[in-house]
Amino acid sequence: MKNKIIDLFCGCGGLSLGFEKAGFETVYAIDMWDKAIDTYNFNREDKVAECCDIHDLTKEKLSHINKNGDVVGIIGGPPCQGFSKAGVRDVNDPRNHLYLEYCRIVETVRPEFFVLENVTGLLNLSGGIFKDDIVKRFGELGYHVEFKNVCAADYGVPQNRYRVFFVGMKSKSFVFPNGLDEIVTSKDAISDLPPLTLENGKDEYHLYATSAQNEYQKMMRGSEIGVKNHQITVHTQQTIDIISMVPDGGTINDLPPEYWNVRKFRKGFERMPSFKPCHTVDTGHRNYFHYKENRIPTARENARLQSFPDNYIFLGNKTDQYKAIGNAVPPFLAYNIAKAIKEQL
Repeated sequence: MKNKIIDLFCGCGGLSLGFEKAGFETVYAIDMWDKAIDTYNFNREDKVAECCDIHDLTKEKLSHINKNGDVVGIIGGPPCQGFSKAGVRDVNDPRNHLYLEYCRIVETVRPEFFVLENVTGLLNLSGGIFKDDIVKRFGELGYHVEFKNVCAADYGVPQNRYRVFFVGMKSKSFVFPNGLDEIVTSKDAISDLPPLTLENGKDEYHLYATSAQNEYQKMMRGSEIGVKNHQITVHTQQTIDIISMVPDGGTINDLPPEYWNVRKFRKGFERMPSFKPCHTVDTGHRNYFHYKENRIPTARENARLQSFPDNYIFLGNKTDQYKAIGNAVPPFLAYNIAKAIKEQL
């Protein structure tokens, strides 16, 4: 069976990784951010990703990539800032129209399937015109298009991350896979990672603090004996003191009123819950704190919460690492979608 795919807007490679775990082979990937491409290629033997504007991906280049006609799928998540509920949600934001370039490439390559991932805000922006246009536009190319608002926690990711997936198949309508029975909590995900202090917090490499406590940790570890990307962020004493008053899973509302305006942001002080999946891991890292320690999560802890294995290394400075991880599709979620596609093909 043909198994080659192209990943558009690939970021650091979460969507690709999930599809690769399901048996697909990524033969080409692009993204506009060079730091993400560096991480993508660093973690793969075949350096198939390049920093490229999708507008520059010509018909001739696509024909060369697919010269044997064996590209079976195109996957990707066009930048979502224009759709996000956290933004101004301007219908004319040029980023909202990058899916048209995605569509152009699907039309040129004509794969058996495509997967388009985005924030849930896309579904109802301007009365749903983008959602309707995606279904109509790809339908006119001969694809049966199905979409669903999916929660990553339903597929073994320790994070309540909601994203919409559009899946188009030529041969039939895609049936989204059922969720898994077991929920992975924040504590399940990261409790084996070493506690950090000012003394060890800047070390490049850390041995695991304990043996693997559960199946999720075993999967994340693989054959590793320790982790990278686990560096502490040093907070002011005022911030540490305030964090220390927030209970496990608590918010700024658990603090006395005099602290409510320290940060002019309703999610300014939240502690992830040890007893359930965490909130969405975003590209920033200043407002969401470790369930036990009085600090923000490290890049490695965020990677665990996103379901990246411990041997997946993130390059660049800490800001680059947080951004790459927060922008990624959780590999476990991608794997479940990819596995269902493979079975249905």
